[in-house]
Amino acid sequence: MTLTVSDDARVRTLVLDRPDALNAFNEALYDATAEALLAAAEDPEVAVVLLTGSGRAFSAGTDLLEMHRMATDPGFVRGTHGFIGLIDALVDFPKPLVVAVNGIGLGIGATVLGFADLGFMSSAARLKCPFTSLGVAPEAASSYLFPALVGRQNAAWALLSAEWISAEQAREMGLVWKVCAPEDLLRTAREHATLLAARPISSLVAVKRTMTEPHRAAIREARDRENAAFAELMGGPANLEALAAFAEGREPDFTQLPPGW
Repeated sequence: MTLTVSDDARVRTLVLDRPDALNAFNEALYDATAEALLAAAEDPEVAVVLLTGSGRAFSAGTDLLEMHRMATDPGFVRGTHGFIGLIDALVDFPKPLVVAVNGIGLGIGATVLGFADLGFMSSAARLKCPFTSLGVAPEAASSYLFPALVGRQNAAWALLSAEWISAEQAREMGLVWKVCAPEDLLRTAREHATLLAARPISSLVAVKRTMTEPHRAAIREARDRENAAFAELMGGPANLEALAAFAEGREPDFTQLPPGW
């Protein structure tokens, strides 16, 4: 089981459910989450989707051990949707998306907030965009969505530094709407999701469409630029050093890379 799905009061709750791997996204979880969003978009009984994680993490981002295999194993079989398919599903999702960050969020566990209509975060949770520490580029249109959400300098720090961002910092920036005590997070997020779900679905869809439509082309262009940069850097000297360091349980050393890397 990689994803748990449940319905209540027209709210569909998706729980990332790989707690032993800190809910890191492997190809199976990317596929399951994309499929769940596509199904919720088409289901006339679903008004709102609430996304959260199980255990002590929201999501540790892409599964780095699997990423290492993808970068080094020509025979690796990718999923049906994968990372790009999940981003496409998020871009196109027509209904309100509520995200409840229950624990650490790295990579896509942080950048998914760019697609959240309402973001809630546990006061004990932290976020990190680890792209430069992995020798890769931004993802999930965060190079466009983060500056729009939090301003250029906050976005630059989040995307360039690969440093942790506390819940209070995330709220001050505008990455999340509310910070809650850990024991209150899901209740608070569900209360707001349920309130929205009591409204007419047609109106919810219309409001979201009119808010997001002016940005769709820019989001897709940002995603395409990021994907091209990511593909160029993945498997390069910096990325391979970062992945090898992760697999070996050590800190990466980028000082010995060729010039320009």
